[in-house]
Amino acid sequence: MRSSKVAHVAAFLAVAAFPLAACGKQDQPAAPPPPRVRFVTVAEQAVALTNELPGRTAAYETSEVRPQVNGLIQARLFEEGNQVRAGQPLYRIDPQPYQAQVASARAALTRAQAGIASSRALARRYGELVKINAIARQDFENSQTTAAQAQADVAAQQAALRTAQIDLSRTTVTAPISGRIGTSVYTSGALVTAAQTNPLTTIQRLDPIYVDLTQSSADLLRLRQQMLSGTVSRGGGDARVRLKLGDGTTYPIEGTLKFAAVTVDPTTGTQTIRAVFRNPQGLLLPGMYVRAELVEGTQRSAIVVPERAVTRDERGRATVLVVGQGSKAESRVLTTSRTIGADWLVTAGLKPGDKVIVEGAQMLRPGTVVTASPWSERARPATASAQAR
Repeated sequence: MRSSKVAHVAAFLAVAAFPLAACGKQDQPAAPPPPRVRFVTVAEQAVALTNELPGRTAAYETSEVRPQVNGLIQARLFEEGNQVRAGQPLYRIDPQPYQAQVASARAALTRAQAGIASSRALARRYGELVKINAIARQDFENSQTTAAQAQADVAAQQAALRTAQIDLSRTTVTAPISGRIGTSVYTSGALVTAAQTNPLTTIQRLDPIYVDLTQSSADLLRLRQQMLSGTVSRGGGDARVRLKLGDGTTYPIEGTLKFAAVTVDPTTGTQTIRAVFRNPQGLLLPGMYVRAELVEGTQRSAIVVPERAVTRDERGRATVLVVGQGSKAESRVLTTSRTIGADWLVTAGLKPGDKVIVEGAQMLRPGTVVTASPWSERARPATASAQAR
């Protein structure tokens, strides 16, 4: 009887344990699928190397207007801030003292001209008399000298008259160049002198206008070395320059690079570059801070990768993940020189054909097996003619 009860209990325990075992097998998780990533295939391409440089605008021409004669200003003949043309009257200085000088010089010239007539007549008569020994030869030579002196007096008085006329004309102060005129420092009734330090006013020609830029000598040296090695080429003709204003907007007219200074500033280690821009609306004014984007050259065999694919390791080095052998993620350390729009320009660490992971790399670790597919180019930001920073 006892053995029968033991058998029933064993059978019950076996039946109860069966579903527990089944439940244990069902709770085991299935292996997760490989993470999905998207990649771009690295290829060499030609890229335009541009550089954004700080600069200041400067007037194309500047003229400080100063008087060339002494006197009182009778009138100002212009409106401050207006455009003036070369030769336009700006100030009128009291002309009366100079009119008197012109009259005096003209009278002196008339007197000298009258004297030359009599001296020439005397020299001719003495010339006839000396031939017949009617007068001493010394008297004849003295008459010749007197005639020559009279001729020189006429020339001197002509020069004095011309000088007086020039001084009289300078009582009207005219604009030496065309441009926009500034504030008048002197008003009517002010006494001015020809040797004064302060200008009456200043005229600036603003169309066209200069933009003076500063570039690091180290960057310039690197660029020239790349040109000498043939990795970077520069096309012929004047380089075009685009301008960004202080409020972030782009100036609508492109400029032209004119020249670069032949020396480097030893205190700052920079070189000055000058560009010229048309300024028909007068939007650019001297002294404005701007940033200019200029094309340095074209690198024919460049490798670029999207910025979003590049991260930094604990040492601050630029790294990317690539799809390697066996579809495993591999880490690469890059050497980058600059950004070109939304891309990094890579000088070392990648080769053509490498598959750089762009999406899905946030939680990946090197060695992880991935399911990779190409990154759609339509989702990539435009980088054509991008700027270098």
